[in-house]
Amino acid sequence: MYYSNGNYEAFARPRKPAGADRKTAWFVGAGLASLAGAAFLVRDAQVPGERITILERLKLPGGALDGIKEPKKGFVIRGGRELEDHMECLWDLFRSVPSLEVEGASVLDEFYWLNKDDPNSSLQRVTERQGQDAGTDGLFALNDRAQKDLVKIFLASRGELEGKRINEVFGRDFLMSNFWLYWRTMFAFEEWHSALEMKLYLHRFVHHVGGLPDLSALKFTKYNQYESMVLPLTRWLMDQGVTFRFGTEVTDIDFDLAPGRKLATRIHWTADGQDGGVDLGEDDLVCATIGSLTENSDNGDHHTAARLDEGPAPAWDLWRRIAAKDPSFGRPEVFCGNIQESKWESATVTTLDPRIPRHIQKIAKRDPFSGKVVTGGIVTARDSSWLMSWTVNRQPHFKQQPPDQIVVWLYSLFVDRPGDYVRKPMQECTGAEITQEWLYHLGVPVDEIPELAETGARCVPVMMPYVTAFFAPRRAGDRPDVVPEGAVNFAFIGQFAETTRDTIFTTEYSVRTGMEAAYRLLDVERGVPEVFNSTYDVRALLAATSRLRDGAELTLPGPEFVRKRLLHRLESTQIGALLEEFDLLKDDGLKGDGLKGDGSG
Repeated sequence: MYYSNGNYEAFARPRKPAGADRKTAWFVGAGLASLAGAAFLVRDAQVPGERITILERLKLPGGALDGIKEPKKGFVIRGGRELEDHMECLWDLFRSVPSLEVEGASVLDEFYWLNKDDPNSSLQRVTERQGQDAGTDGLFALNDRAQKDLVKIFLASRGELEGKRINEVFGRDFLMSNFWLYWRTMFAFEEWHSALEMKLYLHRFVHHVGGLPDLSALKFTKYNQYESMVLPLTRWLMDQGVTFRFGTEVTDIDFDLAPGRKLATRIHWTADGQDGGVDLGEDDLVCATIGSLTENSDNGDHHTAARLDEGPAPAWDLWRRIAAKDPSFGRPEVFCGNIQESKWESATVTTLDPRIPRHIQKIAKRDPFSGKVVTGGIVTARDSSWLMSWTVNRQPHFKQQPPDQIVVWLYSLFVDRPGDYVRKPMQECTGAEITQEWLYHLGVPVDEIPELAETGARCVPVMMPYVTAFFAPRRAGDRPDVVPEGAVNFAFIGQFAETTRDTIFTTEYSVRTGMEAAYRLLDVERGVPEVFNSTYDVRALLAATSRLRDGAELTLPGPEFVRKRLLHRLESTQIGALLEEFDLLKDDGLKGDGLKGDGSG
């Protein structure tokens, strides 16, 4: 397997690998990584679909990409994924999956046209004082010390940041900035999370730094991601003959381990109360999803708080059993061993009273019933004790949603702190109480909150013990390689498998691991798309630098005659033109005073 970029590889069709017709493949888990891996086996490795089986403990596919209506509770979405142009593997996959919405189009076509006609942006990213504009004005408010912290982390080696927390490498100036507020609430970073993951995110998304304040960097599906992404992909796989076995919990995998050679020999499972399994040979492939961010999720309802389930966690227990067999299979305890630092809670609110959408419209500055972009991503209540953020995507968010209802998703990073209206931690609150807290920060008059929360909405809270487990400070080897060295017929996929080319907590990462597994195990003669290389593009770096400085010009230390000489030399060079193009040097700067000489640069 190799990495590639450009149309030459993107449009090429690989020839059928030797032995593809005699392979069988077993996928553990029916999350996006498995669905993608199965699709790449069918499309690119040309393995017959009827020789592929996906084993899933739950009753539905999709993993964390969920969206469902529970009859007695209401609509439920545990989370939402933020999408962007440069998810090379994701869009490579969905260009081949037929849309369920648009005749003759792919899911990619449908998504592309939707976001061309209705581009995303936020008109109110941050509020305070019960729904009032927080006055951030799209500025990052990074002072010199905070900017230096960012540059230092950007330039640090991976090894320097292994095992370190964000608050160990960034000072208070950075952690009090608007940049950190935008960043942490958009990506769900906590101060105790991995500094290495923070660095990797900076490199991965440096081309989107300018879009952080108004979320114009993002794109969204028409409906929830189960109906817009998982359902069409699952339908396509079934049409290719792929077998789904739901209600089947994989409990262990056996291996024959020898120096330089590792072979998976049996999958063990339980289904309908009966133990079962399948023996594996060299032509029988197994791709196992290890760990799970949504494992042990618990749904409350409008009058019941969601429960923090710290009991047995099947997905993590499976990885523990596998990891105990070989050091190259990773160290799951690094990620699942501290629930207090990996948990947070989300909630889905469905509005029933027309007064609530009017308050949404006041903040979003758009009609929530228009069918178009509403909030354009999350709105963060900066002064919320829970650090609550909420979003209204295009409505209806569910195909079966009544036209007079709005579905709202919200989450909080600090679930164990008392609220500002409801003087209880979010993790102890019922759906009605969470709705009260949200209505308070939405700006609903205080005397209307109790009635509106009780009769004007339905809320389903969801507690997720492991939702940010992959952000735990880690070291090399804590996550196993997608295909460990010496592996003959198996791969690890999903958010806890290691591919150094991308960042976790994205749909792209799941799809990339599935693609790498399929291509490596079958020796597919097509490159896996390289991660977009904006981190090596001087134009992207200069644009990000300008935005991080809130448009301030560069400063140049030293005596006046030295500054003038440098300015004169820059005047006729491409460097000078680039600095001017990205507003780091103003139009008249090359004539003498654009690079300010205040000694602070």
